[in-house]
Amino acid sequence: MARPPRRLGNLPAEPTSFVGRRRELADVRRKLAESRLVSLVGPGGVGKSRLAIRTAGDLGRGFPDGAWLVELAELRDATLVGDAVMAALDLRDQAVTEPSALVLSYLRDKRLLLVVDNCEHLLAAAARLVADVLRAAPGVRVIATSREPLSAPGEHVVPVPPLDLPPAHAGGALAALRQNEAVRLFAERAAAGSGTFELTAANQAAVADLCRRLDGLPLAIELAAVRTRVLTAEQILERLSDRFELLTGGGRATLPRHQTLRTTIDWSHDLLAAAEQTLLRRLCVFAGRFTIDDLEAVCAYGDVPVARALDLLSSLVDKSLVMKEDVRGLACYRLHETMREYAGLKLRAAGEEEELRRRYTGYYVTRCRRSSAEATHRLVEWLGWMDLEIDNVRSVLRGLVTEGDARRGLGLAYSLGYYWITRALGEGARWLDELLEPGYGRVQDQALGRYMRGFLAVLQSDPATAVPMLARAVALAREAGLPTLLAQSLALASIAASMAGDRPSSARLAGEAQAVTAGLDDHQTRLMFLQSRALVGLFHGDFDVVRTVATEGVRLGRETGDLYSLDMMLVNLGSVRLIAGDLDEALPLFTEALRVAVEIDDRVGQYVVLDALGCHAAGSGRARLAARLLGAAETVRTGAGASVLPYLAPLLARAEESATAALGATGYAAEFATGRRLSREAAIALALGEPAQPPPAPPGLDPLGKREAEVARLVADGLSNKQIGARLFISEHTVDSHVRGIMNKLGVNSRAQIAAWMASRAGQGRP
Repeated sequence: MARPPRRLGNLPAEPTSFVGRRRELADVRRKLAESRLVSLVGPGGVGKSRLAIRTAGDLGRGFPDGAWLVELAELRDATLVGDAVMAALDLRDQAVTEPSALVLSYLRDKRLLLVVDNCEHLLAAAARLVADVLRAAPGVRVIATSREPLSAPGEHVVPVPPLDLPPAHAGGALAALRQNEAVRLFAERAAAGSGTFELTAANQAAVADLCRRLDGLPLAIELAAVRTRVLTAEQILERLSDRFELLTGGGRATLPRHQTLRTTIDWSHDLLAAAEQTLLRRLCVFAGRFTIDDLEAVCAYGDVPVARALDLLSSLVDKSLVMKEDVRGLACYRLHETMREYAGLKLRAAGEEEELRRRYTGYYVTRCRRSSAEATHRLVEWLGWMDLEIDNVRSVLRGLVTEGDARRGLGLAYSLGYYWITRALGEGARWLDELLEPGYGRVQDQALGRYMRGFLAVLQSDPATAVPMLARAVALAREAGLPTLLAQSLALASIAASMAGDRPSSARLAGEAQAVTAGLDDHQTRLMFLQSRALVGLFHGDFDVVRTVATEGVRLGRETGDLYSLDMMLVNLGSVRLIAGDLDEALPLFTEALRVAVEIDDRVGQYVVLDALGCHAAGSGRARLAARLLGAAETVRTGAGASVLPYLAPLLARAEESATAALGATGYAAEFATGRRLSREAAIALALGEPAQPPPAPPGLDPLGKREAEVARLVADGLSNKQIGARLFISEHTVDSHVRGIMNKLGVNSRAQIAAWMASRAGQGRP
């Protein structure tokens, strides 16, 4: 049986079972069929995000371009909403244009479902972008979640109520009570948390009353359920009831739902040990995910010693106050948005806000500065760390801009150079523009900032910005006595001058760069100079120079482990071989360059090599392959917001002419369109001559293990985790782990999709 095809989109696997909401699911599906924008609106903790993700998972297969989740909860800067959507769609910000323009261009002909989650704190920016998307992209539909409507054109609002409550006097049949949504959620989470909890005739009244007192709010129910590890349902009800009666004067009056949740969180918080309370409130300083290393550096002081930090964090995770996620094999943590708001109130009440922010800022500024020195030689690991921490780094940058701290702000933005270069040229440029605009700061800080801003402008093919920015960087580097920065600024200035058509200035600057570089023993500076000579040589047709400097650059890049420079030098050397017609020598250079570009996830490098390999295929008489690679390259290029390199343009024109002559205009257009529709992964596999998908499994081999297959069959039969556990004599927690594993292996994210996969398997005659 062939392995399940890779699903388009980025929806996460659901970490726990999804309970109830049949009525709301049907309502959202119906509204989404009538309207292109459906907003799920309700208070914090009511389950809007889970409902949106479940709906998208169920409907995703109906959208050829998939279902995509944009998470805004950890974003604090309204100017970065476009960046968040772009990142969620796996696009790159390598253009001078605004991210929203790239998003709209990409979505224009797509048919996909976009889930924009947690809009309330960025309401105006989110509503504006959603409205722009709906106008520009007729095939896109949007599910938004927010505590209030977006008030965008064409919006249909679906209020998300709490879960259905059990009857006031739950003394009836136990089987009937088990079907109630709120009770099911409590029972499932309590069983998962304690490992021993079971809904019985003895505790059913207490559980039902507890769910009613908690107004059916999922987050409140989960916080209470996890306490069954140490308290019975009756004890939890008694303690919470005391809290509620204090707020209602001893009567049974109903509290507003936000007050019910706040009271439940207060109760859960007050059960914590003092050190746990301290750590919980301090964790709100993190804007995004954090690791145990981050926590120990920022939050472990005073009442929270480093030696106890892991144990305290583990306790908060066990109590469902902190969420744990595995990201690329690394344990990461974050707070639910409602819990973050609560922790922030506690932090301000404790008077720790200023001290904690100081530690947070100092940690990320220092760590980014120190790690950037190693980034050149450990680029894959460094970029992985930056991908994980970027929300925290953005928060620090925003704070430094607000405070007018040019010294640390410019130093931090400079230290993120490789991230901006490979991931977000436009965002890096915008941060540097904000930091440089006031014009204050030390000479060396201004020199670093203007050098990096000029570097980004060169990569954006923006000589109008690059030339004056690098001229100022050269002057400041001289004034500050920074020879390494001076040499690198001169080398980049030579490229910028060439881009601007000023060949004499380019030659003069190259000569100055060579003179300064010769007096330094610095491989990175030498590679920058070689790259400058190679690019200028390609622009002006000095191919002998390109061949010489690129050969040295490839050697030096390999010796030093500088993957970014190696990637560029391989492209330079392969290009000059291709131009000279040395196809056999060009191919291995481009193949290696593509593998490096994939390893560091450099999208510009990937598109350039795909274009180059398309030209190579055309020159080798493989017209169909050429057309597909050129089409694929265009898709990757537009997804990165990049422009065609000047020296590639004539090569591409010749390749298109050659392939069109071989295939005919109609045939070429069809193959080019086929290439454009390829995913980036499939395009890369095609270019490397590798299979686009894993090969079919041998007959009789399933992607699921024996126990997983048993669980999947019972899921398809409609059994709950509790029922499956009873049938197979395993705990509900173990069943939940199996279900998550099945979802990951099959590339699905709902029980309904597991059932559909099992049905298709049965249709193929498999047991």
